[in-house]
Amino acid sequence: MAKLRGLVLVGLLGAVLFTASPAVALARPSAVTVSVAHASVAPVLAQTQPPGPVLDPAQTDKANSEKTKNKLVAGLLAVVLLGIVIWGRKIRSKRAKGS
Repeated sequence: MAKLRGLVLVGLLGAVLFTASPAVALARPSAVTVSVAHASVAPVLAQTQPPGPVLDPAQTDKANSEKTKNKLVAGLLAVVLLGIVIWGRKIRSKRAKGS
């Protein structure tokens, strides 16, 4: 029973730590295109807009930190609830042995 309890606690702790790691967001570089109006005219560089929305790094970092905080709180609550369940089972088994 003690081995199983230890394995459950280690597994839960590993899951909490694994899910709490912040994700790294990579930004795509913008594409540069070259267009030529005429053969005798020098090439004109024009930047095109990247496909999709433009993300603000400050908002992304704030959202990631809030998500990490929520995951840590949920993990802590899960560990506390698991402790209560294990403690209750231990008490119940002691009472069953006593009678």
